[in-house]
Amino acid sequence: MPTTLRHMPDAAPRVLIVDDSAVARAVLTRMTEEGGQFVVAGAVPDVPRALAFLGSAQVDAILLDLAMPGVDGLTGLPDLLAVGGAARVLIVSSSGEQGGKAALQALALGAADTLAKPGGARFAGTFGVALRERLARLTEPTSATRYAPRTPRVAEAPFEVVAIGASTGGIHALSGLLRAIPAGFDRPIVITQHLPLAFSPYFAAQIAVLGSRPCDVARDRMRLVPGRIVVAPGDAHIVAAPLGEDGCVLRLSGEAVANGNMPSVDPMLSSLAEVYGPRLLAVVLSGMGRDGLAGAAAVRRAGGTVIVQDEASSVVWGMPGAVAGAGLADAMMPPDAIGRLIARQVARG
Repeated sequence: MPTTLRHMPDAAPRVLIVDDSAVARAVLTRMTEEGGQFVVAGAVPDVPRALAFLGSAQVDAILLDLAMPGVDGLTGLPDLLAVGGAARVLIVSSSGEQGGKAALQALALGAADTLAKPGGARFAGTFGVALRERLARLTEPTSATRYAPRTPRVAEAPFEVVAIGASTGGIHALSGLLRAIPAGFDRPIVITQHLPLAFSPYFAAQIAVLGSRPCDVARDRMRLVPGRIVVAPGDAHIVAAPLGEDGCVLRLSGEAVANGNMPSVDPMLSSLAEVYGPRLLAVVLSGMGRDGLAGAAAVRRAGGTVIVQDEASSVVWGMPGAVAGAGLADAMMPPDAIGRLIARQVARG
């Protein structure tokens, strides 16, 4: 199917669909434009034609299939990000094992979000609603309010644990942050990233590569140990509990929280703050909503340090913006700078 280009109203976000299936392109076009919130500026069957389209037209979002003949979506993603400018890339791919692994690789490379593509007759119903919700999240105008970065507070005691919360855009941010932390860094790192349960093992494997250290999916009663990363599973919150004088054990909780997320950043930060107090460093990265706000408040009350990702580098500045807007951020900076700050503070200790 050749590239389609239409005259669209300026106010509606423009979407480019890249999928080798003509049926999928037609269905995605109909679902995207249902309700009139978005317009499909183009629909192409492969990456080369997507790059040619982007060379002469601007879009706000790109729906990208990964399993395509020739140049697959994962291989073509860096070029699409470079040529697409500010366009956010939403991966729409299969939910199977290979699809899950590839989707997480795409998120680490800079894709903004991922949505599992159902097969056959299931390519309907709630999928269209989820698709438009993802697009609305990714094309939402940035906040007009700016917060001046602050000089980070110097903690009275060196921190002993790093806790990181993230959602949409968070995996790419985690990539930059973790790569900036030296291999000799021995503090435990605990991460809550909003992801489906099926993605948990692939996410842990990806984080282990990015962080150059072992990474485990949290299990109930797992002890927090130096030199390792622990990530929340997709179906439970991480809740920390003291273990002896200096230790900490992680419990898993399925209890509903006020922000509605599962897993949620808030219980992780709040419980770690109770255990570690001023020895906790909390980081809130790119993500939609306000998850992490209550947790950040608990960290500050306990004397810990809170750092958030800056708006310019965030895919969605909802989570870090909520913390910054409440005056709880000790510093705002891009992910790689957060990683370097962590390394410097540990070196001082």
